[in-house]
Amino acid sequence: MQQIPVYVFTGFLDSGKTKFIQETLEDPRFNAGERTLLLVFEEGEEEYDFSAYPYQNVYLEVLDQQSVTTKELQALSKKYKAQRVVAELNGMQLVGDLYTRFPEDWAVAQEVMFADSTTFMAYNANMRNLVMDKLVGAQMVVFNRLTPGADTMPFHKLARAASRRIDILYDYTDGSTAFDDVVDPLPFDINAPVIEVKDEDYALWYRDVSEEPQKYDGKTVAFKGQVAKLRREKNGMFAPGRFVMTCCVDDIQFCGIPCRYAAGGTLESRSWVQVTAKISAEKHALYKGELGPVLTAISVVPTEPAEPDVTTF
Repeated sequence: MQQIPVYVFTGFLDSGKTKFIQETLEDPRFNAGERTLLLVFEEGEEEYDFSAYPYQNVYLEVLDQQSVTTKELQALSKKYKAQRVVAELNGMQLVGDLYTRFPEDWAVAQEVMFADSTTFMAYNANMRNLVMDKLVGAQMVVFNRLTPGADTMPFHKLARAASRRIDILYDYTDGSTAFDDVVDPLPFDINAPVIEVKDEDYALWYRDVSEEPQKYDGKTVAFKGQVAKLRREKNGMFAPGRFVMTCCVDDIQFCGIPCRYAAGGTLESRSWVQVTAKISAEKHALYKGELGPVLTAISVVPTEPAEPDVTTF
């Protein structure tokens, strides 16, 4: 089944969604004539100007986000022979609720949230569940209508409270833009006697220990992972790890770390274990001559599967 990419734009009324979508569809780098179904679930003051598009094949449909059905969406996709979908969502509705009604061949390619900085904190104070609903799923949030020199830390903290993965862009009233470059602390204490890695933080820890193994040399870590066998070292070693998704389903890969364990050969592949181990920075065949993390097991015990089973950054 060929999948239809869906580009989703969320945010509250008059947050700048329509203007951005208009400019995006006017850009030949995005719009090369693909048959685009433009779904509008919220009508604001801005209106779409189809005469400005460099190519045709953009079809606008205004729908009720609360009542639209899978069957209706399938019918529109078929009617216009849509190659992709661009959706402007209603800020007063939950994003996930609409996703459950997407046709099976629709795949969300990107979700971007727009936020008017002059009203966003008020929305957060009064409708926090709707704010968090949009921040949690978005790959990027754009805080616009900021005055140059404005304090952006409250926006940073709010976005990071919802997601450590979200990109943050600040759009200023003088026409300038800037990506948030605040470095957040890791969600685990690398100076603790035992570094406790939560299920949801494995990807962050794996990336950090892989990029800077010497920083962890001599430290002890505890985490939950699945058993992977090493072809050349089946008995005295195994590689506990997790399936990690960087940005989409197509790039899911197993990210494990070689671990010395005398009883490694007795472990069942793909079984879940709780590992406590010493970390050392060493050369290993997996690292192709470079230094990387190698574990020496202190304890390996069976455990329940991690939640979620696929972790992300």
